[in-house]
Amino acid sequence: MNVSLRQLKVFMVVARSKNFSRAGAEIGLTQPAISRCINELEGQLGLRLVDRTTREVALTDAGVTLAGNLDRVLDELEIALLQTHGAEARTTGRVRIGAAPTISATLMPRVLLASQATYPDIALALVDQMQRAVLDSVRAGDVDFGIVVAPQGADDLTTEHLMSEPFCLVCRNDHPLASQGAVHWSELSGENLVLLNQSSGSRALIDRALTTQKVQGTITQELGHVSTIFRMVQEGLGVSVLPPLALPLPENSTLAVRPLLPAFERNIVLVRRKNRSLSPVAHTVWELIHRVVRERNKGFALTPEQISAASTLAAE
Repeated sequence: MNVSLRQLKVFMVVARSKNFSRAGAEIGLTQPAISRCINELEGQLGLRLVDRTTREVALTDAGVTLAGNLDRVLDELEIALLQTHGAEARTTGRVRIGAAPTISATLMPRVLLASQATYPDIALALVDQMQRAVLDSVRAGDVDFGIVVAPQGADDLTTEHLMSEPFCLVCRNDHPLASQGAVHWSELSGENLVLLNQSSGSRALIDRALTTQKVQGTITQELGHVSTIFRMVQEGLGVSVLPPLALPLPENSTLAVRPLLPAFERNIVLVRRKNRSLSPVAHTVWELIHRVVRERNKGFALTPEQISAASTLAAE
């Protein structure tokens, strides 16, 4: 049997894309070259791996079995080859990170700057997606790893705690609740609520807190972008519950931020595929993110006083 690494890599791209043309575009080969490579692999194995149609290809049972085993094997082989390059492999290369919007907007700029300063030969690409899309990208191998709110029911993924932060109230500064140093969740009863939608990793936690604290509010809007929530609250359409990473408030806004008591926290985690080692360069960035968060937290302890101060500074 004379199976080549090139044939196996082409097969995995076809298995993922389910289309010869898309597979060719992804790895820079023509459609006939992709087809020839698959035919050669099937000939070497004596098995039919894909069923071809005019538009797509579907894996046979043998193809599904091979793809399931090959994904891990190729990952480990690539890492083994990279490790032979020693220190250079850890600080040179391209790393793709998926991150949820509030994390992308506030934490990731610090990470990108730190990476440029410390590891100039690492090309760091941020993929800004909603939580569910980040998890799907991690599973598919489209990103090296992700940064999300700790997911539920993701046993196929490996997570590592990064930081925790309590939810806070955002309201107009002329709202009665803005006159308080801190707000109890129960005081949100009767309020119109403008919340993140269900695609956000925070929404399930916010709903749980509202239920636990027996808040009888009306959810008037469910939105995907924090900037839109700020505008809705600014116009008097309700109040919102957001994580501190959604701050700072828009410049010159008339909004206020108050801590919510008792504190309900969301946990931010790094997430990668289970039973898959990170490449040396991706592991370098993984550790860099931990360092950036530790440095950030030294100067930004999320106390009630500092959360309230964030709204004061934004209004000045």
